[in-house]
Amino acid sequence: MAECIKLRGGNMSAVTDASGPVDQKESSASPEVTILFVGLCLVLGIGSRQLLRGTRVPYTVALLLLGIGLGALEYGTHGGLGKFGASIRVWANINPNLILFVFLPALLFESSFAMEIHQIKRCLVQMVLLAGPGVVISTFFLGTAIHFLFPYDWNWKISLLLGGLLSATDPVAVVGLLKELGASKKLNTIIEGESLMNDGTAIVVYKLFFQMVQGDTFNVAQVIKFLSQVALGAVALGLAFGLASSFWLGIIFNDTVIEITLTLSVSYLAYFTAEDGAGVSGVLTVMTLGMFYAVVARTAFKGESQKSLHHFWEIVAYIANTLIFILSGVIIAESILHSQRTITGQSWGFLILLYVLLQVSRVIVVALLYPGLRYFGYGLDLKEATILIWSGLRGAVALSLSLILNRSSDIPPLTKEIGALFVFFTGGVVFLTLIVNGSTTQFLLHLLGMDKTTDIKMRIVDYTRYEMNNKALEAFRELGEDEELGPADWPSVVKYITCLTTEEGHRMHPHAISINENEQRRMHMQDTRLRLLNGVQAAYWGMLDEGRITQTAAILLMQSVDEAIDMVASHETLLDWKGLEVHVQFPSYFKYLQMRFLPQKLVTIFTVERLELACYICAAFLRAHRIARRQLREFIGESEAAEAIIQESEREGEPAKQFLEDVQLTFPQVLRVIKTKQVTYSILLQLSEYVQNLEKSGLLETKEMNELHDAVQIDLKKLLRNPPLVKMPSISEILSSHPFLGALPSNIRQALGNTVEETMIKRRVPLYTEGSKPDGIWLIANGVVQWKSKHIANKHPLHPTFSHGSTLGLYEALTGRSRLCDLISDSVVCCCFIETEKVLSALRSTPAIEDFFWQESAMVVAKLLLPQQFEEMSMQEMRALVLERSMMRTYLRGEMIEILPYNVAILLEGFVKHESRDESIASPSALVPSCTEHHLISAGSRQGSAAHQGTFFEADTRSRVIIFDLSSIHSERHLRRASASLLSHGLLIPSRLSYEHEGLVSWPDKQYTLGEPADNEFMKRERGLSKRLSARAIHLSVFGSMVNEETYNPRRSFWREPWGTRYRIRSYPSARSHIRKYLSLSALPSAQSQKGATVRRKLKSQGSIASGRFSIHPRPPIARVRRPTTADDSSEGSDAEDEHIVRIDSASNLFRH
Repeated sequence: MAECIKLRGGNMSAVTDASGPVDQKESSASPEVTILFVGLCLVLGIGSRQLLRGTRVPYTVALLLLGIGLGALEYGTHGGLGKFGASIRVWANINPNLILFVFLPALLFESSFAMEIHQIKRCLVQMVLLAGPGVVISTFFLGTAIHFLFPYDWNWKISLLLGGLLSATDPVAVVGLLKELGASKKLNTIIEGESLMNDGTAIVVYKLFFQMVQGDTFNVAQVIKFLSQVALGAVALGLAFGLASSFWLGIIFNDTVIEITLTLSVSYLAYFTAEDGAGVSGVLTVMTLGMFYAVVARTAFKGESQKSLHHFWEIVAYIANTLIFILSGVIIAESILHSQRTITGQSWGFLILLYVLLQVSRVIVVALLYPGLRYFGYGLDLKEATILIWSGLRGAVALSLSLILNRSSDIPPLTKEIGALFVFFTGGVVFLTLIVNGSTTQFLLHLLGMDKTTDIKMRIVDYTRYEMNNKALEAFRELGEDEELGPADWPSVVKYITCLTTEEGHRMHPHAISINENEQRRMHMQDTRLRLLNGVQAAYWGMLDEGRITQTAAILLMQSVDEAIDMVASHETLLDWKGLEVHVQFPSYFKYLQMRFLPQKLVTIFTVERLELACYICAAFLRAHRIARRQLREFIGESEAAEAIIQESEREGEPAKQFLEDVQLTFPQVLRVIKTKQVTYSILLQLSEYVQNLEKSGLLETKEMNELHDAVQIDLKKLLRNPPLVKMPSISEILSSHPFLGALPSNIRQALGNTVEETMIKRRVPLYTEGSKPDGIWLIANGVVQWKSKHIANKHPLHPTFSHGSTLGLYEALTGRSRLCDLISDSVVCCCFIETEKVLSALRSTPAIEDFFWQESAMVVAKLLLPQQFEEMSMQEMRALVLERSMMRTYLRGEMIEILPYNVAILLEGFVKHESRDESIASPSALVPSCTEHHLISAGSRQGSAAHQGTFFEADTRSRVIIFDLSSIHSERHLRRASASLLSHGLLIPSRLSYEHEGLVSWPDKQYTLGEPADNEFMKRERGLSKRLSARAIHLSVFGSMVNEETYNPRRSFWREPWGTRYRIRSYPSARSHIRKYLSLSALPSAQSQKGATVRRKLKSQGSIASGRFSIHPRPPIARVRRPTTADDSSEGSDAEDEHIVRIDSASNLFRH
């Protein structure tokens, strides 16, 4: 105990050194007789448990009475019981410290480990009130009453010493009682937690007064210091043992025996270190250790290990309780019978008085603290307060402390008489509280109506019993007859299965409402929520066993359910997502972790692991609710309450769905790694079960099974120790893989990259606002950005978003105009920012770079001005359209621009005017041909930026225009209409090639492009370089960082070489054989544009359309400038009858997803 605690030179070594007289027969008894008492106690415990099952007599009370009987029998026979009596005497004279050191660690750890941590958090203030101020109040009340009412002339110190000793509500006695009575979890937690803390603080108070009795003096500061050292030191020591043992537990792999042994050994080592080494409270140390395990290490035990652990500690607690209560009875009987000279009839009367005073002190403590007990935690009503008062049992701890004092009673001012009276009063109180309070607590619960089952629960029981009848009938139909034995007798089966109902009539639904409709509906909703949440928690345990979630995620998920269960009574909806919100979010400090001097490991720890945890939580939350909803619907069926709760469950899952969608957009590799872990773990578990089933069926011998099972376990251990990791891309990787920066020459990209500011923007955060100054451009690496504008008014904006690969704000940076629209993040966005000055300095490097910048900006402007044409196209498709079917040039004043059918133009710079109207059209504007359908044109804008119809426009100033050929888009619409007709005849026309092969086919050697004016050789080279930059941007859009920059040659022709030879793609296999398979089909006829030539040869089979996505549209018209014509296109005049071409429609179709 406290013999190692030294204050001001005082010590308690005499407590253990002193020893009472030992019986000569005991000293001559052989040590092995001690086993006889243990065996007898266990036999008596088994018999008592079996006989008392189903009765209201508490098991612990019966054990105490049996112990008293054994002690009285041994005393009355005067050693006539032989070895059995010797065994009883050995245990009756056991060192009281040994009782505490042997029994308390296991019982305390089992009790605290089994407590639910969320209830401890809710009830913590209530427990501290009862264990702190409550013990002090009880100690001084009992000490004062003993000092004035008892005729023993004890001084204040001795009186307070006995008061402190009796103030401890023993956890051993209380826990044993509560497990039998089945009180509510809330009340169990308060009483059990109070008894654990109360016992620790009472022992500390006992130590303090014991030293004062020995002559030590303390001032207030010393008392506070002593209490702090003993109590807070115990908490710190318990946490230290918990951390060390949980770390050790984490490196143990699938060894249930070692795991269970570790929990047992650490509880005893912690108690011994606290009491004998550190001089702190062993009770508080083990209690802290057990609660730490309840919080952190409970999920470390999965499946069979968890069941084994539960059964092991249940057996340990049962054996310890059996031994300690029988031993307490023996010690009480032996102590009283051997102290007959000291114990008189007057002493028995004062024992009764002390018992009454003990109950009065309990009433005073609860009454004084009732406002706090009612306000904090779950609250406490009068009925629960009554049970709290009556359940203040005393047990082995108080008895052991009195025996310790009795052994040191020869140290003045203590005497043998005082020691004997302490043992008598303590033993008597232990006996009376267990016999009177313990045996009547269940009756008191029944009297107060706290053990009643609600009407709703009774309906559920009746409904379930009716369903059990149906299940029994189904089982009888399956098992009632076989080939060997024939049929069974159903009436006889029913006679033996008495648990089934025999009532006739229709089944009543548990949610049927009769009277008091509103109240019943509310109760039904609460009950259904509880059942759904219990199902969700059970699903979490199942997913933990299956390896779908980590231990940390399981702890958080189960804690959220526990908290939601607590709030069911006070809230009208499910709230289990509320406790998870703080853990499911993107780290706001990501941008700081992307600094170049920080190691990649640090980035992984603070970003990837947190994202993985959030994804585990969201995926498990959705899956568990889906399972619970299905089970609830299958069990209860159609019910208004059940459907309402199911809808609540679906609404609870919306944030989880949204988060996973954001991660899919921003960090898809995280989800891929998580799924990889889950699949690998599941496969290994299935292999393990398969091997074990083969052994059970006799197909494998045990040695063979062990060899295969060990191989699977090695792989499983490797997966858990070295799981697949997610590597977060660095700034350089993000920049090199972005289509805009990655397509630039390395010197320009490096110059811009040195000024890049990377950031992560959360949902609904504006990047910039309409009308603001263009201070830079935004490169979207991952995520989705939504745009909206007050001045660019569009009739049909369906998907006004920009995603991966977008370059936003570039047009404003090039022109110096204010922002065209508002840009707001529609998900978590990982992006980079480059200042306008740096962009303009790169712009002036070469004309090719300038053209490339304008082309990149034109894609965004086109989406803003003509969303009906471009909003469904991804940035990959837009880049392909710019490269294949667009022409950008600068028109001088007076030059005419012709916009032919299926063409649109975007005025990027300057002013133009309609040839028939004298109105100036300012940039940016869309120029569309007169034949364009009106519903495909954007409405006018307040700033004058709109879509203007006309065939000819005249450049009013130097103007930059980009013209898009959209004939492929219109042809695709006609193809889709035709496909609908073909589908009705059973022919499937896929919308695109398999994504696996996108980008692997070769481009046709000849591409029909928009007519371009003749330029000098320098301009041709620059224009070719600009196209090659655009081509590289397309590659980066598709393959990202897999494009090897070292093999990229900007002067190599993009069109004349196979796709696979233009860039060396890392980690992407060649697929020429697959390409041949997709292209090995009857050729599609090419329609001759402008001539109306008919097709000379029909398709040989309808299957020729089903293998890929091909164009059958006429050759597009050309946007031309009115200047002398050049030589006609030779291919247009070709009319060979047997000409067939197989052509992939457009790069834009290859990149669609």
